[in-house]
Amino acid sequence: MRDRDNPFIAREGIPYLAAAVVAIFVVVQFGEALLGLIPAIVLVWLFLVFRDPMRSVSAVPLGVLSPVDGTVVETGLTDKGALNGESHRILIEVNSLGTYTARSATEGKIMDFRAVVPYSAVNGHSSGLWVRTDEGDDVVLQFHGHRFGLAPLAFLGYGERVGQGQRCAYLRLTRFAEVQLPINSRVSVEAGQTVAAGVDLLAKLQHP
Repeated sequence: MRDRDNPFIAREGIPYLAAAVVAIFVVVQFGEALLGLIPAIVLVWLFLVFRDPMRSVSAVPLGVLSPVDGTVVETGLTDKGALNGESHRILIEVNSLGTYTARSATEGKIMDFRAVVPYSAVNGHSSGLWVRTDEGDDVVLQFHGHRFGLAPLAFLGYGERVGQGQRCAYLRLTRFAEVQLPINSRVSVEAGQTVAAGVDLLAKLQHP
């Protein structure tokens, strides 16, 4: 499955990119041309941050895909997450030079996008996305460490269906993503592993 209506540059970044282009023009026209390097460098950095290339997503039945580009920093069990009782958790550090588009780990129904839970694996602000699969499994994506206090921007709302690997939020420089899964899930990644959003398998939900 390929993205539909997906621009190469995230729409959220267009105003910032436009401002950088205007700054380059103004500096070159009315100041020293050499000073134009400063906004030019900013423009390149903004392009890296806001790029959102089309990505092919292969559906994996009962699979849980990585919601972000990054590196797995921790896996384990917790009884302090959003799910009732003990659950698996996978903490991923978002690649600072990767894309900041979050993709749904599973297919299902959006139950809440503001599922801020009391437990936080890292310091800082938290927000979350709760998806219930057609099999009745609850999968929670929690985002931690919002730089400058900017919470992720949701593309979907309560009650809407989301496809596996579908763009569901723009992270706005969020540092960490945490995936919480039912206790009977089979986790297939370990700390230190690099993962790509909507591509790499984190775990599989187990059903008879």
